[in-house]
Amino acid sequence: MKNLIFRHVFSSMIIMFSCFCAGGTVATAQDARELLERVDRLYRSNSSYSKVEMEVITENWERTMQMEVWTSGMEKTLIKLLAPRKDKGIKTLKLETKMWNYFPKINKILKVPPSMMMSSWMGSDFTNDDLVRENTLADDHQARIIDHPEAPESYYEIELIPHKETVTVWGKIIITIRRDDLMPVSQIYFDERGVKKREMEFRGFRQVEDRRIPAVMEMRTLGKNSRTVIRYLSLEFDPDLPDDLFSFSQLRRRN
Repeated sequence: MKNLIFRHVFSSMIIMFSCFCAGGTVATAQDARELLERVDRLYRSNSSYSKVEMEVITENWERTMQMEVWTSGMEKTLIKLLAPRKDKGIKTLKLETKMWNYFPKINKILKVPPSMMMSSWMGSDFTNDDLVRENTLADDHQARIIDHPEAPESYYEIELIPHKETVTVWGKIIITIRRDDLMPVSQIYFDERGVKKREMEFRGFRQVEDRRIPAVMEMRTLGKNSRTVIRYLSLEFDPDLPDDLFSFSQLRRRN
């Protein structure tokens, strides 16, 4: 999966993906890679437009943001904050593996340097890297199906080990998928020592156009006691988007 929020969310998780329809059956999923590719395609489209609510909850504070998100393929994403008022108009532009933020209060576009890619995006439990990573999990990892520890008859569990050439901070990812409809349930991230670091939960399954998707995603950073909940308020696949939408001129527009 494309790092399900931002490809999974925005591009849906931003970021690009064919049709994972509700009619898919377990019988057609023969191996771990095919299962993984099905989940990768969950949000896939040539383009997308969505309104999203992001709630960040920590020990000391809570924050709720609303935003618009446009995507084109896996290469382009534009995010525009609508609320809260103090952040309204802040934008993020992603072009391939590069990323820029626009801050209207100072009227400046700032490029996100490579050293900041693992930093938090807008104070959330998602990183800048979650937004810009382009390859699918199926491309970046060796996948195998393992037994679900509690309910193997109800779930597939896929273990992902990164290829040697894959640039990542994660030593292993485990994805749990429901057998009956092939919907993702969770995605757990482990560091290189095998310590669990992050966990993403998928819920709020609903029909959007010709496919069924999880409309709510929750990322928890373990050991930090923080979590980020993303809710799709609306989602449209394959809208017609202006040619200049993913540009610096659009990034600066105060609209």
